[in-house]
Amino acid sequence: MLNTKFIHLNQEKRIIFTSDIHGDLELLKRLLSNLHFSDQDVLFINGDMCEKGPNSLGVIRYLMELTEQTAKVHVSQGNCDVLIQYVLDENDRILNYMKKQKLSLLNELLTEQGKVLDDFVSIKDLRAFYLEHYWKEIEWLRSLPAAHETEDFIIIHAGIDQNENWKETSLQNALSLPAFYEKGHVADKTVIVGHWPVINYRPTSISNNNPLIDLDRKMICIDGGNRLKTDGQLNALIFENGCYSNTYVDHLYEMILIQYSFDSPSDYVGTVTYPNYHLKKLVEQDFFTLCENVNLGIQQWVKNEYIIEKNDGIYCKDDLSTTLLSVAEGEQVFIIDDSCAGYVLIKKNGEVGWVPRGCL
Repeated sequence: MLNTKFIHLNQEKRIIFTSDIHGDLELLKRLLSNLHFSDQDVLFINGDMCEKGPNSLGVIRYLMELTEQTAKVHVSQGNCDVLIQYVLDENDRILNYMKKQKLSLLNELLTEQGKVLDDFVSIKDLRAFYLEHYWKEIEWLRSLPAAHETEDFIIIHAGIDQNENWKETSLQNALSLPAFYEKGHVADKTVIVGHWPVINYRPTSISNNNPLIDLDRKMICIDGGNRLKTDGQLNALIFENGCYSNTYVDHLYEMILIQYSFDSPSDYVGTVTYPNYHLKKLVEQDFFTLCENVNLGIQQWVKNEYIIEKNDGIYCKDDLSTTLLSVAEGEQVFIIDDSCAGYVLIKKNGEVGWVPRGCL
């Protein structure tokens, strides 16, 4: 049975949900500042505080302080927050991960003490080091529940199994279940998850990092792809007075004004996302090529500069918006890629797409 915690919510309070901070203390603080977060609010951190960003330890210590200051901050585990358990279990597989993933809590702990991985002759020695210097942080991480439950919500990092009793979900699925929105659930409450970037669910709609709210299916997905996607963001879902809203922060700072309006054609929408990069060219034009996404069986207009040839076929070289965005004169947008012919990749209000260079 999962380790869960029930929280009674005062419906008159503002409730904030975020997840997948991924070691990005700067964005977390900026997000809470933009929200004017105070001890009058209820805050849920839905897993993946750590890994991929530069300051996992800073995020942990910041949230430890918040939870000591107020009982209205609730933190649950994500798959990236429990990697220390591999060391505690003396599982050698974690060593290769540490060598490859330099932006990792496990490496940060070494660096703070002036150590490197090669200083340890065995994983048993590494385990002893962590327990000696970071017992408090380790115990805090291990004490976190896998999920929170309220009168209306189940807040869990990755998803739940299709069991009548959702608490029988395996810990592995609770923390690591892929593409939960595509699977669904049978629980009688709305399930709020992170883990799987929401843009992955939008291959045939406008490329968008904002939360996916589907109350008919009782599912809300809030992972904005921070530190995973070039255009990713740290999302906040807000529930107040029975209504949902959202905001975000990201690392895009090059803002520009739209000089000329542009109405996009309706068939230029979508996103190419991992692992669906394999393409088949259908119609090549000056700036975009109509392609069949081999894995998904759908058609997408892919910017020509992002199409690469490999020995076994044609591929999109990375995650990429295949959306043309409509923009209006005077709108503020942020530049993602202005290196391509004819069009510039921009972001506005969480949406990502291409606009003609002449609009800027």
